[in-house]
Parts: sequence; C-alpha cells; structure tokens
Amino acid sequence: MPVTFPPRDVHCSKVRLEGDFMKLTVYHDGQFWVGIVEEVYEGKLKAGRFLFGSEPNDSEIIEFITSQIFDMTSRMSQEVKIKTPYKPKINPKRLARQVSAEMKNKGISSHAQEAIKLDYEKRKKEKQTFTRQQREEMKERKREIKHQKAKDKHRGR
Repeated sequence: MPVTFPPRDVHCSKVRLEGDFMKLTVYHDGQFWVGIVEEVYEGKLKAGRFLFGSEPNDSEIIEFITSQIFDMTSRMSQEVKIKTPYKPKINPKRLARQVSAEMKNKGISSHAQEAIKLDYEKRKKEKQTFTRQQREEMKERKREIKHQKAKDKHRGR
C-alpha cells in the first residue's frame, strides 16, 4: 500500500488504537529532519524524538512506523496527563480542514515538549548518579592502591 505525503516540509500521520492514538510529526528544525512521536493512552501523553538526519522519503517513514516506532514508545517512560474531550463524529469537510491546518502547523504540542523535557531530565539524573558512583569507585580504588603501596614499602623490614 503506497502512502504519499503532501510535498511540504511537515509530514503527519496518526495511528488509531482503540480510542487512543499515536501521532508522528516529521519536520525540519533548521539542521536535521526530526520525527516527534506522541502517544496518547488512557489520558496520558508520552512523547519522544527521533533524528532522521537527511530528509526522509516516504519509504523511510513507513519503515520507521512499521519497525521502530513501537520500540521507541516502549522506551518512553515520562507521561503528561492531558484532558481528552469527547469528540463526536466529525463532518468530512471539517476533518479535511483540520488535516490541512495540522499540515501547516510546523511543530509539536506543548504537552509533547513537556513529556520530552521530563524524559530528558530523568535520563540526565540517571547519568549524574551513574557518573558520581563511578567517580567514587575510582577514588576508592586509588585509595586502596595507595594503601597497598604503603604496605609494600614496609614489608621488607
């Protein structure tokens, strides 16, 4: 099934999953092409960034959606609670207008930015604790080596 996106610098696709949805927004940030994955599940939004590098073609986007997007969403741990209002059936013309407005929108939602920021801060804290632990282990090892050298000096007497 070939999928063609409009020839713009923003691509957007949604996957419906029993009332909740997943959204992929691909845009150019000035240097790289970035994909923002937003997943809404039970009123909670998770978001993550994927760096495409050069401009992705349709087949690369489809390949990302089919093979990597679910692994990426399983790694996202930070959630932001959002309100999802009841949406009745939408008129097709209104839906087309909403799709075109979303295609013109070049960015990500503030909720997604918040989720990405929380995930980044969590990873930063984990890295800080890990490096602190490594630093302390290195100090302890150096102290033990120094202590052993001092013992070895006095051994021959």
